[in-house]
Amino acid sequence: MAKKHASPKSSKRKPAALSVHKTAPGVKRRPTIKKETPPAPPVATVKNSPAPIKSSTPTHPASPRAANAPRAKVAVEAALSFLRDTKGSVSWSLRDLSHTLNIPREEAERVVPLLQIQGYVQQHKPGEWITTPSGETVAGAKPPRFDRETVEAALTSLEERIQSTNKDHAAKFQITRAVAFGDFLDKDRTRVQPADVGIELVRRDRAHTPDEIVAPHSAVDAREEQHFLRQLRGRSALLNLKLYSEWMGARTHQKLF
Repeated sequence: MAKKHASPKSSKRKPAALSVHKTAPGVKRRPTIKKETPPAPPVATVKNSPAPIKSSTPTHPASPRAANAPRAKVAVEAALSFLRDTKGSVSWSLRDLSHTLNIPREEAERVVPLLQIQGYVQQHKPGEWITTPSGETVAGAKPPRFDRETVEAALTSLEERIQSTNKDHAAKFQITRAVAFGDFLDKDRTRVQPADVGIELVRRDRAHTPDEIVAPHSAVDAREEQHFLRQLRGRSALLNLKLYSEWMGARTHQKLF
């Protein structure tokens, strides 16, 4: 009988303990859960909602166009070469810039404000601009003091030296391209500055590919190239020889080789 009497007591106590454990936390915790959980979803959605928008913006369709955009942009050196050509001109127009750099008018309209921000140009009157002294300085412009015919004769002589140099197998470099540009191309001018000439060089003692021609050179290679250009120019003050860049062939120029 003791065993039968003990079993009901144990069975009654366990349910009582369990019921207290369930009801006491349930009454106290359920209200707090109801108060905390409703604000949580709105906060999460507000904070997380901009993330998908930001992450989706880098994949907009304009990114492929941006990759091709640099082809239409004007190199800084090209824009400065135009400013150099304007030395001695009263003013110039967007048409002059577009024609000299061989770019669309829309591109010229984007270039001029950039030059103006730098203080290199300023508007003379509607549709016309002038190059400032700062623009002339940074472009390396000099007073036009040479006869255009004399500069053209110096270019003819240089062309002959280029052909002779390429036939000389003892020469360290071979000239693969040469273009001349400057204010001498304007046939209306009688007095001009020295002509700029872009020279593309390839070493004879090394195997090369088209990619290696434009690859970065070592300091030793750069010194040897500059020395070769000085020898090719000679003592003429009518020519400025420099290593060839793609923008030189893109703008208006006279092909020498």
